[in-house]
Amino acid sequence: MSADEQIGSAREAAEDELVVTFGRLLGVANRLEFLVGRALEQECGISHLMYEVLLILGRAGGPGLAMSAIGRAQVLTTGGVTRLIDRMEAAGLVERADDPADRRGRLVRLTPLGEQTAVRATVLHRDNLRHLLADQLPAEHWDRFAEDLRVLSRAVAKEVPRLR
Repeated sequence: MSADEQIGSAREAAEDELVVTFGRLLGVANRLEFLVGRALEQECGISHLMYEVLLILGRAGGPGLAMSAIGRAQVLTTGGVTRLIDRMEAAGLVERADDPADRRGRLVRLTPLGEQTAVRATVLHRDNLRHLLADQLPAEHWDRFAEDLRVLSRAVAKEVPRLR
């Protein structure tokens, strides 16, 4: 496939190799998101997005993270991250605290329940991902697949504009 190939019909557009490959990527990601998200909700009482925030905060450790950093990591608007953190705080998973480096700032950090939920959810999540994702590929392909995803993730992240 070359960049200068002409698309002359809807059929050619629908059968374009790059477009089809991207469609498969989206399809797999959406189906996986549905399956693992449903399991997290049923077994742990949290959405997949909440789980991702628990992981972000777990990685950050220490005093926590500003809501703007959480929003950037999840490509959420200010209003979106505020509503999400409000729900997580109401569920006892996170708490807001003063930022020791900025008297006006507030940070979000895990509560003990948030820490426990992150651990419990990860055990479930890993089992599901092993079954639905890792076990579907030949073992000798896994390291290359994971590295290719890291490369793509970094490249695309650089292109995402900041949301307000």
